[in-house]
Amino acid sequence: MKYTKSRPALLVLQDGTVFRGNALGIIGTIGGEICFNTGMTGYQEIYTDPSYHGQIIVNTNSHIGNYGVIQADEESAYVKIRGLVCNQFSRSYSRHQADFSLQDYFEKAGIVGISQVDTRQLVRHIRHRGAMNAMVSSEILDEEVLKQKLAGVPAMDGLELSSEVSTRQPYFVGEAGSPFKVAVLDLGIKTSILENLTTRGCHCQVFPAKTSFRAMQAWGPDGYFVSNGPGDPAAMPYAVETVKEVLAADVPLFGICLGHQILALASDVSTYKMHHGHRGLNHPVKNLVSGRGEITSQNHGFGINEAEVKQSPVLETTHVNLNDDSVEGIRRKDKKAFSVQYHPESSPGPHDSRYLFDDFMRLMRD
Repeated sequence: MKYTKSRPALLVLQDGTVFRGNALGIIGTIGGEICFNTGMTGYQEIYTDPSYHGQIIVNTNSHIGNYGVIQADEESAYVKIRGLVCNQFSRSYSRHQADFSLQDYFEKAGIVGISQVDTRQLVRHIRHRGAMNAMVSSEILDEEVLKQKLAGVPAMDGLELSSEVSTRQPYFVGEAGSPFKVAVLDLGIKTSILENLTTRGCHCQVFPAKTSFRAMQAWGPDGYFVSNGPGDPAAMPYAVETVKEVLAADVPLFGICLGHQILALASDVSTYKMHHGHRGLNHPVKNLVSGRGEITSQNHGFGINEAEVKQSPVLETTHVNLNDDSVEGIRRKDKKAFSVQYHPESSPGPHDSRYLFDDFMRLMRD
């Protein structure tokens, strides 16, 4: 059912907290993990990022939808978020290049949301209490009924979600005959990552999440890329085993976000669920190799165990988060493999970290 003007909606959190507002998108009821993104722009890139699959997004920027939607800004083939929470939601837009309004976009994608929420209060609450599940409804306005339904929403801990968003069939990106052949393990890859690889002379074959190392190796790639994606990395033994085999073959490997966590698990370092995660465009990271600071784009709710990295005989920390000292980058001491927790492709976000793609090119060249 389509939105009707000023229709009320409810947001119910797992701890019983309730927020009231107005409906956006379609009329319906959805549940999932609620998390917030502090970016002031790039909402369309956020909504189509596969790493947000199944999550309810809180945009902290006070105005959402005011520049509409343009298809060129999409990070995947369709909207991946489960629902949206925001303060001011604009059904009109000012960007003349836009294809249509965000409301029309959400109606087409079947997204349920709520606006007119005090997102400052909500974000402070999540920061204090931690990540939790929630429900948004514009068709059920009984708090107790929604609380009962919320009890049936699975926790993010232990969820394997990459196979739900990964490609079903291998496909090629870039020009055949390019200097490098890169096998991409698609755990939920963003379009801008592939663009950063192809513009640097990579011919990529993108493989489904559960593809074996042997199947990728048969193509004869010069290097392997392990992508970002949704869910709990500890629930993905298939990907961990694949990366172990890549490491054993001693072929260049680069991982981003979930790929970073998978490299850690393949190197006997555990992962953990973060209190409320890192999601935004302005997270400060220090490169311990160069000594330089980077302003980074981030989206993750899991991290790797800092103490275990320090004790590891095969890993070293290359990047740290200056807000909480969490590990943002690692590399293998004995292999041609490295990874970062943040997003150097930075769409949206700053471009401070795109040198990491060049580092990967040098590994394959050497």
